[in-house]
Amino acid sequence: MAMPPRVDKQTFRDAMSTLAAAVNIVTTDGPGGRAGFTATAVCSVCDEPPTLLVCLNRNASVYDTFSDCQSLCVNTLADGQSDLSGIFGGKSDMDQRFAAADWTTAVTGAPVLEGALVSFDCMISKRVSVGTHDILFCEVASVRKQGEVGSLVYFDRAYHQLKSR
Repeated sequence: MAMPPRVDKQTFRDAMSTLAAAVNIVTTDGPGGRAGFTATAVCSVCDEPPTLLVCLNRNASVYDTFSDCQSLCVNTLADGQSDLSGIFGGKSDMDQRFAAADWTTAVTGAPVLEGALVSFDCMISKRVSVGTHDILFCEVASVRKQGEVGSLVYFDRAYHQLKSR
């Protein structure tokens, strides 16, 4: 059976913009130093063992640092933290990125964002390369969740706030 024609890149990107996604800052502090980036390509894989996947572009400025690390923290942004998404998604150096917020250290040693909606402290259990990205499978070691705060989501190429009930 022949492969059907592939959808072009812009059509795919336009279609993906219609999927609402949580906004996350993924952080590490390992052999390559402290680093972080903004990601919406994060999702649950399974709950036994509790595992997330994180997609990381191999052309990202943080790629080498994350390729050397064994742990990371997925910090899901609360509704008032859209500025941090821009900072960690931009070209500023790591010191400037981390100076924009308050941080603690997770069990694994990864930086945890104070005020995040939820933070998943993880050990990287597997890496798979697909196209332009590496997929990091991350086993969750601990979770820290905030109380009654809303979530920041990205939809239709813009930030939106979801309030908790």
